[in-house]
Amino acid sequence: MTSMGMVKNHYEFWPKRISKSLTIPETSIVDNLEVSAKRYPNKAAVYFYGNVLTYKDLLEEVKKKASFLEKEFNVSRGDRVLLYMQNCPQFIISYYAILSINAIVVPINPMNKTEELAYFITDSQASVAFLDESLFDQIQPLINTTSLTQVILSNYSSYAGEDFPEIKNSKVSSKIDYLNVHYWKNANTVSNNVGAYSGGGTEALIIYTSGTTGDPKGCIHSHKNVQANISGTTIWGSYSPQTVALTTLPLFHVTGMQHSMNSTIQAGGTIVLMMRWDRDMAGSLIHELGCTHWVNISTMMIDFLSNPNLPQYDISSLQVVGGGGAPLPKAIGEKLYELTGILYAEGYGSTETMSQTHFNPLDRPKLQCLGIPFFDVDARVIDSDTRKPLGAGEKGEIIVNSPQLFNGYWRKDEATKSSFIEMDGKTFFLTGDIGYFDEEGYFFLVDRKKRMINASGFKVWPVEVETMMYKHPAIHSVCVIAAPDLRRGETVKALIVLNDGYSNVTEDEIIEWCKDRMSNYKYPRKIEFVSELPISASGKVLWRKLQEKEFSVRGRGI
Repeated sequence: MTSMGMVKNHYEFWPKRISKSLTIPETSIVDNLEVSAKRYPNKAAVYFYGNVLTYKDLLEEVKKKASFLEKEFNVSRGDRVLLYMQNCPQFIISYYAILSINAIVVPINPMNKTEELAYFITDSQASVAFLDESLFDQIQPLINTTSLTQVILSNYSSYAGEDFPEIKNSKVSSKIDYLNVHYWKNANTVSNNVGAYSGGGTEALIIYTSGTTGDPKGCIHSHKNVQANISGTTIWGSYSPQTVALTTLPLFHVTGMQHSMNSTIQAGGTIVLMMRWDRDMAGSLIHELGCTHWVNISTMMIDFLSNPNLPQYDISSLQVVGGGGAPLPKAIGEKLYELTGILYAEGYGSTETMSQTHFNPLDRPKLQCLGIPFFDVDARVIDSDTRKPLGAGEKGEIIVNSPQLFNGYWRKDEATKSSFIEMDGKTFFLTGDIGYFDEEGYFFLVDRKKRMINASGFKVWPVEVETMMYKHPAIHSVCVIAAPDLRRGETVKALIVLNDGYSNVTEDEIIEWCKDRMSNYKYPRKIEFVSELPISASGKVLWRKLQEKEFSVRGRGI
């Protein structure tokens, strides 16, 4: 296969005083916690609604839970353990406890219901699960009817202070054999010698994709895969023991897991945990605790900066603010800069790459840009059909070769095989994302390969339309999808949440505004005003849910 070679234009804009390559630790992820606990035993590791857990306390809790898993449940190397809860100290403790005995963490979205859980348990063959009492009703029918035989129940409020929000907890049914249900406070066995770690290649995580095509697939990551991004993140993002990381993204998702939890622990910083998004709580925590780092998602940033109460919070402590998942509207990035002097730094990656393969240089970011290839990442753009390498400005599928690449999909050999191609003696992952790089080597996203709208034969990428529409002063948030059309096959439809004070704006006004600014084939022909857009636990707009609803109601070609 002919190749144009690795893109290197971005090296000219590589952050000063940072090497272009990275030596990856071959130690366990747990080693990061142990080192920080030795260095800073009495320092705050986790802040949770008014309560503090020191590094010494955190490590002791991890050892107790790890020893319990090992001695009481005989969990050992390679066994899968489900982690099913919202952001809380118990998530962090359980995560590191599982890894301490060379078992595999299987983090699951707490929004999943019984039928969805059944798939993850059956596929991973997990026999043990950590969860909160409030989620017990969802998992109860699966105990002993699947591979799941033991659960450990916690309560979100156990480690919280007086600022903890009200949460409705379920009561454990007396019908369940008490031998199968263990309470967090009792699941302790004192031991100083928890399983010996067996090397960087040891499997650490199975993280499931969102299931955008067929059943969700479990991405297998080794300790070394994960360490590649942890180490890179701490260097690129200037993490230190003085880091105070506002944690608003879910820890079960790779971005929150890496940027808010794992990197902060490696640096010896403080994790400020929020269980659910609340813009006033976020402002208050930044103000009161002097948060320095905040990795978020564009929907959070939009909501945060549109808060009328924002002026009452001092957010000057922020040093690094960035995120990914969806492009940040230019107007929002400019507003953040006006308020703080901080340039929003976007990144790009996936579950398969354990978060970022690209990140914007903090001192020279570009808005609505994926950034430049990260440490030791070879990223290219190819024609999806011919797989011919493309040059600057040419749109095609982004492919990556990197040290953080997953080891394959769990029990899905064919899916694994079809996700990679060989080029120049390297193995590249086919991301399924359409994008391009500019003359300076910065990468940009056009859209998901499967999200394209085919309007009379013209390719319309929804993100491009959304990016333009965010410039309209009336639009708070927008999602562009395909709508069936007899003449065009598919046409462009925009679902819009309006800003306060713009309730009189009409569909025709929006369409005319778009028509003046976009190509004839691209501007939306249909507008629907909605009170809100469905958002995933990681803060992304669930466009596929809206798309499926559109076609199920109207039918294709109607």
